[in-house]
Amino acid sequence: MSAARREPLAHRRVSAWNVANYLTVARLVLVPVFVVLLFAGGGDEAGWRVAAWVAFAVAAVTDYVDGELARSRGIVTDLGKLLDPIADKALTGSALVGLSLLGELWWWVTVVVLVRELGVTLLRFWVIRHGVIPASRGGKLKTLLQLVAIGLLVLPLPDPGHLVAAVIMGAAVVVTVVTGVDYVVRALRLRRGVVAGA
Repeated sequence: MSAARREPLAHRRVSAWNVANYLTVARLVLVPVFVVLLFAGGGDEAGWRVAAWVAFAVAAVTDYVDGELARSRGIVTDLGKLLDPIADKALTGSALVGLSLLGELWWWVTVVVLVRELGVTLLRFWVIRHGVIPASRGGKLKTLLQLVAIGLLVLPLPDPGHLVAAVIMGAAVVVTVVTGVDYVVRALRLRRGVVAGA
């Protein structure tokens, strides 16, 4: 048996440049492509909007695939942990701002979501020395609702379709706020627990 095979998986050196991280980088590259397509033709031509939706959908799928690949193949890296949330926020943030600029999404919705995401990111840095707060089911539901709502708003749908998108986005905002508060509570508990045990 070779030395590489005898070496425990946990101690194997994983290259930062692997298929999971390539997908994450691809998602980052797709963000400006999506934005250009969203505003092409004045932002209201059906063909360009469908093209923008395709770019957004492909980027959203890579968000799921890269994480599954990294975990299943044991290729989780620090670079991936850094790039993945950046790519996620770049995609959803650009979509929300773009839709608001086009007048298809209330600005207060965009502000609430972006403030929550920025706040959670800052909280992660605040507690990173004391522990990691894993993503909750609520957080995953939040992401799913946001992606579905944004996808529907990007598509050139008739009014009933946009009504459905508005309802889903409303649910996404509620879950976004609730999970944001939950994250604050868990971060405070983690910090207090560490201080108390010090």
